[in-house]
Amino acid sequence: MNNKENSSTRSAVVTGASSGIGQATVRALRDQGWTVFAVARRADRLEELAQLTGAIALPADVSVQNDVDELTKAVEAAGGVDTLVNCAGGARGTEYWADAVDENWEFMWQANVMGTMRLTRALLPQLRQTRGTVLNVTSTAALASYEGGSGYNAAKAAERAMTQALRLEEVENGLRVIEILPGLVQTEEFSLRRLGSRSAADSVYAGVENPLTAEDVAEVIRYAVSAPAHVNLDEIVIRPQAQAANHKLIRNAK
Repeated sequence: MNNKENSSTRSAVVTGASSGIGQATVRALRDQGWTVFAVARRADRLEELAQLTGAIALPADVSVQNDVDELTKAVEAAGGVDTLVNCAGGARGTEYWADAVDENWEFMWQANVMGTMRLTRALLPQLRQTRGTVLNVTSTAALASYEGGSGYNAAKAAERAMTQALRLEEVENGLRVIEILPGLVQTEEFSLRRLGSRSAADSVYAGVENPLTAEDVAEVIRYAVSAPAHVNLDEIVIRPQAQAANHKLIRNAK
């Protein structure tokens, strides 16, 4: 089923497709001949992506159950899918726990945890039927906590725990469950949305020689979901060479 040679028969739902890793993943899979349903809240960006790549635009907020229900019906009516790539998520704020902002935590929980749960739950019948793949993009923030990251650490650690449980629960149904844990990735919006200003966002990557790009992560995703069906890459940690660990990042590297 999962060979690159027959990728023209493969189909995937990719969330978070309006920017960053999600958008790059849509492009990578479409370049390989997949049918791709691109999912995000911003319909205008999805339509532009669809025109450029041939992906099928499905505007939806995966944290809203009604949106998930309509999305699932549309995918099923179009022939169903054998792969789900959960890229939707994000971080908000860098407050210490003592100054935690409820709205930021609620956003991170809904975007990273509840959205992933709702859409995966909805598509599981189709994925079981095709003995397909669920790939969740979490973060190295799930592996090691840091000051000012408690909300994001909690959300991504929860998403990681969910992924591990899903692998155990669905192995008998032939599902493959993969987790990608990126480290420092320079994208157009992640740090901007978290920190609120371009200067603050740029400072995250200042002096770092070759931080990862969305395309780097998308290529790993493409490989993981295109490997033969019996090959399960349970978890893949991907960092730039300049980042040996969450706390060990070389700036102004030569």
